Amino acid sequence: MAAAELQQQLIELREQLEQNPPLSDQERVELHELMAQIQARIELESAVGENDISTGINLAVERFEVSHPSLAMSLRNIMQTLGSIGV
Repeated sequence: MAAAELQQQLIELREQLEQNPPLSDQERVELHELMAQIQARIELESAVGENDISTGINLAVERFEVSHPSLAMSLRNIMQTLGSIGV
């Protein structure tokens, strides 16, 4: 069930990005890479090391917290869900 919740949050993050928030090309690429890592984790459960994905999400939250608070909130939700499923 937590994996389904995580998948839904990832979908919501994708929808937010489709609304074209004012992000640089580099920021957009980094978020897409992070989303791909999260998706791989969902699909393969152990494909990505816990620390790698957690660190990446935490850094993204810090980076977007001020300039894009809704993206940061979605990323925080993803971190909470990952924590609840033991990732």
